[in-house]
This record gives sequence, structure tokens and C-alpha cells, in this order.
Amino acid sequence: MSWQAYVDNNLIGTGKVSQAAILGQQGGVWAISSGLQISPEEQAALVAAHKDFDHVRANGIRIAGVKYFVTIAEDRTVIGKKGDAGVFLVQTKQAILVAIYHAPIQAAETSGIVLGLSDYLIGVGY
Repeated sequence: MSWQAYVDNNLIGTGKVSQAAILGQQGGVWAISSGLQISPEEQAALVAAHKDFDHVRANGIRIAGVKYFVTIAEDRTVIGKKGDAGVFLVQTKQAILVAIYHAPIQAAETSGIVLGLSDYLIGVGY
């Protein structure tokens, strides 16, 4: 399956994720949903978020120009919130999954989807 198919089918296609991307930990966008734009600076900051939790907790994360307040940063997951929207950044062995949700989708719905995909990717070596 292509990386784009993971975004289109396993994230967006569930109806529980509004926008999504898969970023390589070494840089670059592997796949991204239609309409989502993540600048090179934002990409680098999202990858770095898993290396310095104190920094990301203090400064938040920015995706497509939107700044999210970080509510949780631990282990392999960073969770951000802005109003009735939020974002999950989940690290696998080689990638960062980015899953954004907007109301009426709830954080718990998105969480299960993105964590399930990340567990699968880790299990197959990614």
C-alpha cells in the first residue's frame, strides 16, 4: 500500500480524522491529505517535537499556520488543542503521523484511529 493510501483510507477515510499527513523522521512529507499544507519549517518542528517535550509544551506546535496548545507530550505522542479542533502527532520507528480533527469529531475518536495505525506501522518495521 502506498503512503498516500494510508492517509486517504486509514486516516481520512475513517471519518474520524479531518486532515492528515505522514512525515519522515529524516525529513520530507511521505503523504498528505488534500488541502493541508505544512511548511518545511513546520515539518522540522513537528519532527523535533518528539525530541524536546519541554520545548513543545512551552511553545506549542504549528501546523498549516495554526498554533495548537500542547496538552500532552510523552512517550511517542504529542497532543495539541485549539478551540474545538486538535491534533495528534504520533511517532513510529521511521515516521511521524499527523492527524487533525475538527468538531464534531472528538479527540478520543481520532486517538484510536491514529494510534491503531501507528501500532500497525511499528509492527511492520516503520
